[in-house]
This record gives sequence, C-alpha cells and structure tokens, in this order.
Amino acid sequence: MLSNGLIISFTFGYLALLFAIAYYSEKSAEKGKRFASNPYVYALSLAVYCTAWTYYGSVGRAATNGLEFLAIYIGPSLIAPLWWIVMRKIIRISKVQRISSIADFISSRYGKNITLGGLVTIFCLLGILPYTSIQIKAIATSFDILQYSESTLELYQLPFYQDTAFYLSLGLALFTVLFGTRDVEATAQHEGMVMAVAFESVFKLVAFLVVGVFVTYFIFDGFKDIFDQAALRGFDHLFMLQGENGVSEWFWLSVLSMMAILFLPRQFQMGVIENSDENHLDKAMWLFPLYLLLINVFVLPIALGGMVHFAGEAIDADTYVLALPITYNQGWLALLVYLGGFSAATSMIIVSTIALSNMVSNNLVMPLILVNSKVKVKYQHRLGSIVLWIRRTTIFLIILLAYLYYKEISTQFSLVSIGLISFVAIAQFSPAIIGGIFWKRGARLGALVGIITGFVIWFYTLVVPTIVTAGFLPESLMTEGLFGIHALRPYHLFGMTDMSYVTHSLFFSLSINLILYITISLFSSQTSKEHNQAVVFVDIFKYSTTLDSSIIWKGQAYLPDLKALLFNFLGEQKTEESLLEYGRLTGKPIDNQNFADPELVNFSERVLSGIIGSASARIMVGSVVKEEEISMEEVLGILRETQELKSLNLQLKQKSKELGKASEKLQKMNETLRLNDMLKDEFISTVTHEMKTPITSIRAFSEILMDEDLPEEDRRRFLDIIIQETNRMTRLIDQVLDLERFDSGRQQLNLEKTDLRILVLEATESMIQVFKEKGLQFSMSLDFDELPLFVDEDRIKQVILNLLSNASKFAKSRIILHGVIVGDTFSIQVKDDGKGVPEEEVPFIFDKFFQVKNQTSKKPIGSGLGLAISKKIVEYHRGTISVFRQGVFTCFEFTLPIQDLTRKQTAYQITNE
Repeated sequence: MLSNGLIISFTFGYLALLFAIAYYSEKSAEKGKRFASNPYVYALSLAVYCTAWTYYGSVGRAATNGLEFLAIYIGPSLIAPLWWIVMRKIIRISKVQRISSIADFISSRYGKNITLGGLVTIFCLLGILPYTSIQIKAIATSFDILQYSESTLELYQLPFYQDTAFYLSLGLALFTVLFGTRDVEATAQHEGMVMAVAFESVFKLVAFLVVGVFVTYFIFDGFKDIFDQAALRGFDHLFMLQGENGVSEWFWLSVLSMMAILFLPRQFQMGVIENSDENHLDKAMWLFPLYLLLINVFVLPIALGGMVHFAGEAIDADTYVLALPITYNQGWLALLVYLGGFSAATSMIIVSTIALSNMVSNNLVMPLILVNSKVKVKYQHRLGSIVLWIRRTTIFLIILLAYLYYKEISTQFSLVSIGLISFVAIAQFSPAIIGGIFWKRGARLGALVGIITGFVIWFYTLVVPTIVTAGFLPESLMTEGLFGIHALRPYHLFGMTDMSYVTHSLFFSLSINLILYITISLFSSQTSKEHNQAVVFVDIFKYSTTLDSSIIWKGQAYLPDLKALLFNFLGEQKTEESLLEYGRLTGKPIDNQNFADPELVNFSERVLSGIIGSASARIMVGSVVKEEEISMEEVLGILRETQELKSLNLQLKQKSKELGKASEKLQKMNETLRLNDMLKDEFISTVTHEMKTPITSIRAFSEILMDEDLPEEDRRRFLDIIIQETNRMTRLIDQVLDLERFDSGRQQLNLEKTDLRILVLEATESMIQVFKEKGLQFSMSLDFDELPLFVDEDRIKQVILNLLSNASKFAKSRIILHGVIVGDTFSIQVKDDGKGVPEEEVPFIFDKFFQVKNQTSKKPIGSGLGLAISKKIVEYHRGTISVFRQGVFTCFEFTLPIQDLTRKQTAYQITNE
C-alpha cells in the first residue's frame, strides 16, 4: 500500500493546488479578467451539491435501497427548468436588496426582522453542522482505509493531536478564511473560491468516472456481467424501481432534494450570492442535470460490484469506491479516488462555512453589538474589521464543532442518513421563502411560527434518535414515546408506520409548518415596512430598476451622519465610490448638502445590508436618522396596491357568486361526462385486452398442432392449454354478461330455501387446497347452527369464493372466515393479513376492472370484475358489502337481512326495492 507520508503529501499538495487556483483567479479578477463570470463555471460551482455523501454515500445507499438513491438527484433535475421562474427571482431580489445569505433573505422579506434572521441562523447551524461533520468523517475514513493501518474504530478513538482529520480541518478553515473573508461585503463575489469549487467539481467527477470504468470494465466484464453476477447472488431486488416504502418514498425524497438544491446555505451561496449574471441560468438549467447524470452512471455498478466481491465480509458499503481499487492493488487509482472524495468533502465545507459565518456575523453577533449602545459607541470606528474577525473566528469554530460532532456522534451513522437529516432541516425554510416571493399576504408571524414548529418536529423526529443512539438519552424514548405516550415516538408520530424515518419527519414537519404559515398569515396584519418588503419581493421585476424611489421612507436624515455611518464599514474611498454610484444611477449628485432624501437613505441601507445584513443595517440606519412610521394608507397609495384591501362591490360579489355556482354545476356535469367516457373506454380496453390474451394463446398452439408433427404427450399438453384458455375466455364473457344483466335489472335470482351454514362450508372446502399450496394458514368460525334462508345458493357461494380467492392473492400468511348473526342480520367476514387497501382507493374497490395498485410488486392476476359482481349479487339480496381495516387485517364483510329472506320473493321485487 501507499505510505502514510505519501498520502499526507498528496493531501496537502491538493490543498496547495486549491490555494494556487484561488490565488491566481483573485489576481486575475483584480486585473479585470474574471474567470468565474462564465456560465460553465457557474454550472460547475452548483455541483457543490455533490458532496462526500454523493461520492461515497450514494454507493452505500444503492447497496441497501437500490435505485432509490436516484431520488436525491431526480428532484434537482426536475426543478432545474423552473430555475428561470424561481431562482432567477431570488437572484434578482438578492442583488437588488444586497442580500448576503438565506437568513438575510428571510429576515429582509418579513420586515427586516432581527428575531427571524437570528432564528434562521441558529437553525441553519443546527442543520448544517451534522452535514459538515460527515464530510470530515468521509475524509478521515477514506484516509484510514487508504493507509490500511488502523481500524476505523481506533481512528475515532485517537486524541485530536494525533488525528490527521483534525489538521486537515484546520487547513480547510485557513483556506476558507483566506479566500472567503477577504472583503467585508458579504455580497462580494469570491472569485478564487468559486474557481476552486468549479475545479473540485471537475476533479471529483473525473475521479468517480475513472473508478467506475475500472470496476465495470476491468474487475468485471461490463454492466451486464455485474448485473448477472449480482442476480445470481440474490441482489436483483436492487434493480427494482420501487423501494422499500413504495412510490411515496421516491416522491418525498424528490421533493426534499428540490428544496435542498434551492435553499441549502451552500447552494444559496453559489447559486445566488456568487451569481454574476442571471443569464447564466440558461446553461446551468441543462448543464447541472447533465453533471448529476454523469456522476451517477457508475453508482449502481460500483455498489453491486462491491456487494458481489465483498459478500460475507464486514465492509461498509460507503467505502466500496475506495476499497475495490485497494483490493486489486491499484494504489495510484486508490489515491486518485481518495483525492476525489477529499475534493467532494472540502468544497462543501468551504462554501457552507462561508455562508454560515456571514449569517452568524450579520444576524446574531452584529445585532447584539448594535443594540448595546455602549459597545456600539466604543467600537463604532472599527465595525468593519470587527465584522471580518467575527466571520473568521466563526469559520474556525464551525469547523471545530463539526470535527467534535464527527468524533462523538456521526461515526455511528451512514453518510446519507446524516445528510438527509440536514436536508429536512433546511426544507423548513421553503414555505417562508416560496410564499414570500409569490404571496404578498405572507406575514412575519406566520413565517416565524411555521419555521419554529417545523424545526421542533425535525429535531424531535430526526436529531433526538441520533442522540439516543449515541447514548445521551434513554432508549425508552424511542420505544415508549415522549412522556410515555405511544403516539409520540420519534419515528412513528401518531402511529404512522408506512414511511421511512426521513420522509416521516419531512411530511409532519413541513406540512404543519406550511399550514401554520398560511393560516397565521391570513389572520395577521403587516406593518408598513413588512408590506413594503412584501410588495418589492413579489413584484421585484417591476421595482428592481427604481427600488430606492419605490420603497417608502418618511423622516429626517442628515447627509454627514449617513456618510459617517458608511465610512465606519467601508472606509473613506469606498464610501465616496458608493455615493458617486448613487449619483450616477439616480442623476442626483451628492453636493455639500445637509439633508439626505429618502432615496439616499434607502440606498445607504441597501449598501450596509450587503455588509452586515438587512436587519443590522436597519438598526444602524435607524440610529442616525429620525424615521416616522408610515400609515398603511400612505404605503398603499404610493405603491398603488390599494386594490388588495378594497372591498369588492356587493353587486359584483353577487354576480361573481352566481357565475361561480353556474360554473360549478357545469364543471360537475363535465366531470360526470368525462368520467363516464373514461369508464367506457377503460371497459372496452380491458375487455379487449383480457380477450386478446387467451385468443393469442389458442391461435399459437393451434398453429403448432396443425404445422408440427408432435409427440402425443406434447399434443395433449397443448390441447389442455387451449381448453384452459377457452374456459378462461368463457368465464370472462360470463362475467361481463352477468354485469350487464345486473346493471340493466334483467338478472333473475333462483331463490331457494338454503341452509347457509352448509353453503359456507361447501364454499370454503373448495378453497382449502389453494390455501395449502400457497402456504397460508386458514381458520373458520361460524357462530350459528342451522340458518335456512331463501337465497340464490350458487350466487352467494360465488360471493364467498370471490372474497376467499381475493384474500389468497394478498395475504402474507393467514386468512380468517367468520360468520355471525347480529340482531336481524347475517354477516360473513373474510380477513387477510396483507398490506390492505389504501384509504384513497376504498371508494373504487368495487368498481368494474378496478385492482389495488400497491398490494404486491407483481400485479395480481384477474379481470377485476369479481368484487363488482359480488356487490351486485349482495345488493340483489338486499344486503350490503364493505371493506375496512381491523388491526393488522383487511376485512371484507357482506351482510344479508334475515327477515327479508325468510320467505320466498321474486328477483323483480327484490331488485325494485
């Protein structure tokens, strides 16, 4: 294996290369040659989304969940075409308002509220720290595997001063400080950092493709060989599109990744803050999905190759990417793979810590300094340098805290599991952001309550279990629930058990978050500042060129005070440049005047927002000017938004209601016609398909019998198949005719006095052999003796056989038939322990040709007419049939009225009643 010194040399050599790329890019930008202002570089920088959990963790997830790992990449690919609508608007808002982070964005939208910005910052730290820790884990684990000396457990137990991961973390922190905090403006473009991230995106892609080619074409003989060998060892279930928790898992993970690609702090930093031209989105919308496609081509082959090669060995699937080259003594390839994973991890750490440091300085520390008058006065002439040192200190603290989390907790979890926990945390900002840019009624209180509630649920359902696993909380919390309430178990809130722990948390946290945001916003009133910001955010393309004159400000401001304020942060030269820029943009040059107009006040606040955040800038400007509260009427009048609150004319309301009712009736009629047409088409399509299958078989075997001279045994077998297919076609025709007669009311029942106990016993007797062949346990109980009633014996037997046959298709291990008399009603229940009928499909279960979609991975055989005919037969006997869940059993029940069937009646009488 490669020596320890060589690995360390290449690791720090790679870091030196990043330094060189960043330094050269920064120097070129100073000379006017900006490499980062390029759509291809921009698209590659967005690939910071692909971190160590993509590089290592996707292979690990593919080894356990199969193709389900793709959901994390399908979501961003699906939403990419919508970037021109969503991300372009966010970019425009951020550039115009000089927003520096996602916390600043949310704070600014809801009236530049300090509390909201601070909470978002804290929640980002809580959500992203575990994610940062798994990048350190990936680096440490891959380094340990590459040097092939100590076990991973021993590595975690090393003191920090002997741990290479600790020194690598410090190196990354130093790089981030040097190239991420060179300018006090948080909105400034980090040219060197962007180029370094773009280079890392290329490097990790090339490294992953190289190892993918090696595994696929050098260890194995291509994709087919890998899949064939995996299938032979029983791994073919990983080829299935449907994961352990069905289609819902794919849907929720895709939704989760859609939100992550927009709102993860590192994605917001690269996609919004570092964007230099909105038009770069044109290429990024197809280049970024292409990148995701390329980096995932070899994920499943590597996962299957690792499972085949290391079958029976205790090798973590997350490490297959590195373990396979090492096993085949490909030391230099292993080193390339290690550096690719190192690249994937470092890009995430660098960008995330820059984003988080900006949030901490602008939304936590600076507001605390500025609200303390003594501290503010003492340091007012050094505020710019203080901001920089806050960010630099924060970067080191974040990386060290992530390192500590890695040592204490993240060692016990997979890369993907912790990554998804962070994704769910960041998803809590989605209602406030999406609602904030498209809905003017979105209110600060609604955003605040929604985000807090969402994060509380996230913390309880996802973070608390990791703390329990680490041994810091009792295990009883997981099994018994909070306060011993079973419905409050972290992974099974309110008894929800059919979701994975990640999608379960996402569903509850995000849905409650969204409901609270909408509901509270509808019943909350906005301040003038909040309404101002709402209008600007929603109609940003209308106000982006005239923002300072459009935002309403009323009060008295002195120009020297504003100049002194800007000077404290920008210095004399940049202050003069900013005021000259203002004069050029507005045509209002700054002379030696004493008073500043509202437009200049708004401009100064925006400039400061780019340095210390919108909430802190609001405080600073408010400290040197005398602002008056503006009435809502003034705001609405100036912004021409009066129509939002004016009541509609009563006459128009009435006409609107009448038109609405008429439209609703037409819509219902149209829906009925459409449904009837669809059912007709579906009926014809299904019947022809069901008829075509046996006809095809009959024709094929008939031609063989005619053209071929076959042995007698084959001739008999083929003739038997023809007879079976003919019987199948006959049964289908009989069923269709039965339904037609039932529907038209022409069906006649042969009512005869029949002992229902004997009838039930005869019906079940014919199914016993079927249950034995399928290995199903069958039990029956009849709580009555003789029960003579006038019924159509064959038809009632048909209903019982239909229900038993249906249960045999879906049962896991057990079927129960229970007959009982309750009052004047005879009831038969057929229960099975299958997955059951989804609640949304219950209303359609007795429709013609309807079959439950999710009972088994293989669609059950049948025409879909059995339950529809059973329903008609029971109704002709004046009974009812239904389906419901009873504990772990799905229960089909039909009842017959005893009194109505004690005397013989005609089918005509029964039908018409």
